[in-house]
Parts: sequence; structure tokens; C-alpha cells
Amino acid sequence: MSETVTPQETPQSTVSEPTPATPGKGGNGLALLALLIGLAGLGAGGWGLLQVQKLQARDQARSAQIEESRGQAQALLQHDQQLEKRLDALPNADELEARRRLVVELQGDQQQLEKQLKQVLGQSRQQWRLAEAEHLLRLAALRLSALQDIASATQLVQGADDILRAQNDPGAFAARAQLTKSLETLRSLPEPDRTGLFLQLGALQEQAAQLQPLEPSFKEGPSNAATTAWGDGSNTLDQWWERISRYVRIDFNAGHDIRPLLSGQQLTRVRLALNLALEQAQWAALNGKQEVYQQSLKQARQILNDFFNSDLADSRALGMRIDELAQQQVGVQPPDLTPALTALQAYLVHRDEAAIDQQTAPAAAPKAESQP
Repeated sequence: MSETVTPQETPQSTVSEPTPATPGKGGNGLALLALLIGLAGLGAGGWGLLQVQKLQARDQARSAQIEESRGQAQALLQHDQQLEKRLDALPNADELEARRRLVVELQGDQQQLEKQLKQVLGQSRQQWRLAEAEHLLRLAALRLSALQDIASATQLVQGADDILRAQNDPGAFAARAQLTKSLETLRSLPEPDRTGLFLQLGALQEQAAQLQPLEPSFKEGPSNAATTAWGDGSNTLDQWWERISRYVRIDFNAGHDIRPLLSGQQLTRVRLALNLALEQAQWAALNGKQEVYQQSLKQARQILNDFFNSDLADSRALGMRIDELAQQQVGVQPPDLTPALTALQAYLVHRDEAAIDQQTAPAAAPKAESQP
């Protein structure tokens, strides 16, 4: 670079000529200055290039953000369009109000229907339970009349009373009073051990099958002569005597009436008659027939006395046992459950009539209000 010096006007008329610069130290400074300026220019150019790259990257990121924003805006636009369609499909305020009223009415009808359904189900369940109580009472009366089963009848009547107690209805007082009377009467009755008597009579039948007849039968002994000791007779005479002794027996010390010996078939018939008398006593014990029970044991005792040897221990023990069992009580006088059943049926009829009146009363009330 060269510096120019503008001439200045001076009052003198003479113009001074420029002096030429002397080379040397000033030229090196200029070169260094030029180098520094070049380096600064290169640095400025690099920094500018770096800034341009950063601006380009920032522009690309902004472009991507803009594209993403456009996509989101498009999605929002579509969502807005869908919402507008849904809003267009929704009813207006009048329709919403009408539907709201319909929903309120539907809820009220549903609650009323649910209340009526619960009431009907409750009444039906109570009717079922009361019908069950009547059935239990009828079954108890049947058990008493047919089998004289005091224990089962007591439990059945107690079940009917429990059902009435669960109703908690003051109108059932009369029926419960009759049931209580029947229960106390049943509990005061004796409960004979019919099963035990049946088993005891069955054991007596086994003993009766082993009884000996009134006169013991003679058994044939060995046929050798060593077993006979009647004089010095021969074996033929001994055999003859054994055969005769089977048919003829002479007792010079008989203290009772002489009866003919029982043959095999007659003895079987007597034992069968004794067995039948004991079986009849078993049936009477199970069914509570006191007269039949005592008559059967009396008949068995008579057969035992007439056809079996009372001097033997087994016959004497069987007779004593029959006399003991004849004193047992097998029949009871069951109470009459008809008053309790009648009171329960009267309560059921009164309850049904009250339920019918309660159902017809609300239906008659609106009709009376509608009349001017």
C-alpha cells in the first residue's frame, strides 16, 4: 500500500516535492501487517464457514420441526373433523332433555319393579315355609297313627313350630299354642324300646329251637354186648329190649299227667308254632300293638308249658324270660294332632285373605281419586 499526501496551500508560492520513502524497517512491518491481516481474514472466513454450517444444521432441524408440526397439525385437524362429526351426530338440547326424562322414568319403574319382585319373592318364600310346616304336621300325625313313633313325631312338630316362630307374626299365636300343647303331650309319653324288644324276641327264637320235648327221647346206643348190663342175657335179648324201649316206656313214679311222646313231625310243628308266636310278638312290638303282643307271648308260654320239659334249665329260663318280656309296654296312646293342624290351616287361610286385601287396596285407591 502507498500513502498519498495531499498538497496543502501555503502562503508561499513554492511547492515542496515528496521525498521518497527509504526502504528497510518500514517494509518488514508492512509485510507482517499484511500477514496478520491475511490470517485474520482466514480466521474470519473459517468462523463464517462454521457459522454457516451451524445455520444450515439449525435450518434443517427447524425444517424437521416444521414438518413434524405440520404432521401434528394435520392429525389435530383430522381429530377436529372427527369431533365435529361426532358433535353433529349428538342430539340437541331438547332431545337430551327428553332422553334424560326417559332415563329417570325408567329408573323409577325399575326400582318399583324390583321392590314388587322382592315383595312377591318374600311372600312366596313365606308361603312355601308355611306349606312345609303344614306338611310336617300331617307327617307327624301319620307317624303317630301308623307306627306310634313318638321321637319322629316330636321332631316333626318341633320343626313346624320353628317355622311359625321364624314368621314372627302375631296372628300365628293360636296355632303355636296348639303346637306347644301337642309337643308337651308327646314329650310326656314313654318311648318303648321296640327295636330292643324285637332283637330280644329274635334271640328267644334261637333258644326255642334247641328246647327238649316234654319227655326225653331215647337214643340208640352201641350194638356191642359190652355196653349192656341187664342180667346175663344174650345179645339177641338185649337188642330186642332196645327196640321195645323205643315204643313203650313205663314210669312208676310219674308225678304229672302222662302224655304221649312227640314224634319227629309233631315236635317240628310244636317248635314252628312257638316260633310263629314269638314272631307275632315281634310284629306287635314294632307296631305298638299291646294286646297282640301280650296275647302272642301268652300263647308262646302255653306252648312251652304243654310240650316241653319245665324241669330242664333251658325251658325254665326261656319261660321266665317270656314272662319278663310280657310285662313290657309296647303300645302308647298318641295325642290327637287334629286341633293343631286345624289351627294352622285357619292361620294360613287368614293370612292369604289379608294378602289379597293388601294387593287389591292400592288398585282401588287410584280409581277413587280419579272420580270427580
